[in-house]
Parts: sequence; C-alpha cells; structure tokens
Amino acid sequence: MKLLDIIRDANVNLLRNKLRSFLTILAIFIGSFSIISTSAIQAGVNDFIDQQVDSYGGEGYLAIVSKDSFDALEGLTGAMGSGNREPIEYKEDKIQDGMTPITKEQIEKIKKIDGIDGDSLAKQQTLSISYVTSKETDKKYLIGAEALPPGNVKVETVTGGQLGLQADDYQIQLEKKYVSALGYTEEGIIGKKIQLVVIDQFKHTEKTFDAKVVGVIAPGVVSMGYSYTNNKLADDIYAENIKYYPEEYKDQIVAVAVNYDFEKYTAKEMKDKLEDIGLSAMTIDDIIGSIKTFFDVILTVFKIFGFIALLAAAIGIINTLFMSVQERTREIGLDKALGMSSTRVFLSFSIEAISLGFWGSVFGITVSMILGNIANNIFHAEGGFLESFPSFNLATYTIKDIIMVTVLIMFISFLAGTLPARRAASKNPIDALRYE
Repeated sequence: MKLLDIIRDANVNLLRNKLRSFLTILAIFIGSFSIISTSAIQAGVNDFIDQQVDSYGGEGYLAIVSKDSFDALEGLTGAMGSGNREPIEYKEDKIQDGMTPITKEQIEKIKKIDGIDGDSLAKQQTLSISYVTSKETDKKYLIGAEALPPGNVKVETVTGGQLGLQADDYQIQLEKKYVSALGYTEEGIIGKKIQLVVIDQFKHTEKTFDAKVVGVIAPGVVSMGYSYTNNKLADDIYAENIKYYPEEYKDQIVAVAVNYDFEKYTAKEMKDKLEDIGLSAMTIDDIIGSIKTFFDVILTVFKIFGFIALLAAAIGIINTLFMSVQERTREIGLDKALGMSSTRVFLSFSIEAISLGFWGSVFGITVSMILGNIANNIFHAEGGFLESFPSFNLATYTIKDIIMVTVLIMFISFLAGTLPARRAASKNPIDALRYE
C-alpha cells in the first residue's frame, strides 16, 4: 500500500464518526488559532518597530550622555509618548530640568576612539520652544523639537520630504498631530510657514522663528512625539535659549551624537569604550527595545494558553483513536491476517492522528488570517485605533510562522496518536478476529 493510499484511507476513516472527529479537530483549532494569532500580532509589532528603526537609519548611530544623565533617562526611555495625543495648549512656559554636561576633555576623547567618526560628532540639542502657532489659528500649542541627529538618519513621513540639513532657511518636519491643530491639511501644510516662539527665561522677551514645513512625520515609536529641525533653525533657537546664560554655562554640552563603524565594531564594544571615559551611549534599538520586549512578554503568555489548549486537544486525539481502535478491532485483525504488517497498521493510525492535527491547524490558521485581515482593515479605517499608524498591521502572517505552527501541531498530534497506534499494531490477528 502506497503512502498516498494510507493518507487517503486515514482521512476516510476519520469520517466514519464525523461528530467525534469534528470535536477533536475543533479542540485543535482553538489551540492553533490562539498560537498563530499571537504569533501574527507579535510579528506585526516587531515588524512595525523594525520598520521604524530601518527608516530612521539606526545602524551606526550612538547618542552619548554622561553616566548621571543616562541613569536619569533610563527609566524614561520610550515614555515620552507615541505622538497620538492631541497637542496641549500653551499656558505658561516651563523651565527644563538640567542634565550633567559632557566635558570638553571627554569630547576630545570621544573623537579619538577607534571606530568613531570624529567628524560626525554633533551636539544633541533638545530645543526649548515655548509654543507653536500659525497664521491659520489663534491658538498656541506646546511642542517638543530637536535637531535631526547626524549621519544616515531618515525620518519616515506621511507627506512631504526630508530636511535640508545645511539649508540657509528655517525648515521643520512637523509631528502629525499638529497639522490639523494649526489649521492645515497634511498636503496643504507642506511649504507653509509656522511660527515657533521662544520666550527667554530671564527677560521674558519673545523671539519668533518662521519655519517652513517640509514634511509631516509618520506616527511611530522612534520619533517619540518630537518634531525635527534643520541645523540652522536648531542653532538659532539654541542660541536664543542660552542668550542670557552666564558665560560658564553657554558652552555646556549635555548630549552628543556620533556615527561609528558598525561593520567593524558592535554597539556593545563601542559602549564599553565610552564607559572607560565616564560616558554612556544608546542606540536606536536601546531606545525602543523595551517596547519590543514588553510586547514579546505579553504575547508569550498568550501563547502559553494556546499550548494548554493544544494539550487538551492531544488528550482528545488519544481518546478518539483509542475508540477508533476498539471499534475496528476485527478490521485490524482481518488486515493483519491478509498480510498487513504491524508497521503498516501503526503508520495508518499515526497518519490519522497527524491528519487530525493538520486539519485543525489549517482551519485555525485560515480563520485567524481572515479575522486578522478584517481587523487590520477595520482598525486602520477612519476612527480606528490604528488610524494614526498606517504602516502598523495588527496581525502580520509570515510563511515561516504558518509552517512552524502547522508542523508543531502535526508533531504533537503524532505523539498523541502513538499510544493508540501501538496498541492497534500489537494486536494478535486471531484474537482480533474473535473480538465481538
């Protein structure tokens, strides 16, 4: 008997008791549906985060601060908001908390570290902007902005383009939530000028910077709710921020960014070198890695529930096949009396078990994919909670995950069917033919 014949007969035998087979497949369906759904959500989250890092140009980038500043920031990384909330209206200016500066000696040591591009070193300026407004509204909003880091950094936009970093005019990539608040559409704001107002902390005078919007930033986990400026705008705003500072504070640097040779050195190797001079560094992966870890932990818990459901389904397979062996005892005896080997009998019942796992996984994966795609469309529609994240699919199904889940469930089904199959294979044909 050929293998294809055995597979065909195994599936025919499952139809002898349709209800029992259906209930067993249903139990497997629940387990496979749970596992593939959580795997798809995990893949969707990780894919979105990877897209953010890749679009940002994450490889070879290091943000460097003092150890004290790093300790203060460590618990806040990624907590600055996804950019989903509506802009907050300006009421009063707030003085920003200080950070431990990096010394000039440390700056020189950074430039001399093997693997670091000293020419790429740039100050990381988190700009103190009192509020943003436009000619299309009389409202004022708080805004967070900083200079775009050096190197191959590219910010993903929903419309518009990238900053002209060395341009002579003032340019800004605006965080998406400000567009409608300032009275524009996403397409309509490109090329328009908005007003960034700085109120100094000492004399309370206002300075307005007319910045041309060159792009609208796509919501994501890397931008962390910030807008980005070109070098000239950042430098002039920063100069205004420190205009009335005492001279000894004007040249302080609290953070710098550099590019390093990521093909030659790992991020850890570079961090260790910086640790030796009293500094700490973060990569883009560090900044958002905790978000990915959080989702991985939560979804792993859901996978465990899926495996529990599969365990229950495995018990159902054992029960189904034991009953099938008992019902077909005389048939097994006849087959063996006609020359069928014990190996063939074992294989026949094993394939029945594998078939139960196959059909349960196929139905579970198919239903999960249908519901997952429907959910993606609904949640991305107007008013859906993913409307602000057009590149984030809640569920992403990969060939790798589909194959892995299917093979895993078929293997578990095979293990569950081993005991009943062995019992069938070990039956004495004479005793089996006498069975009533």
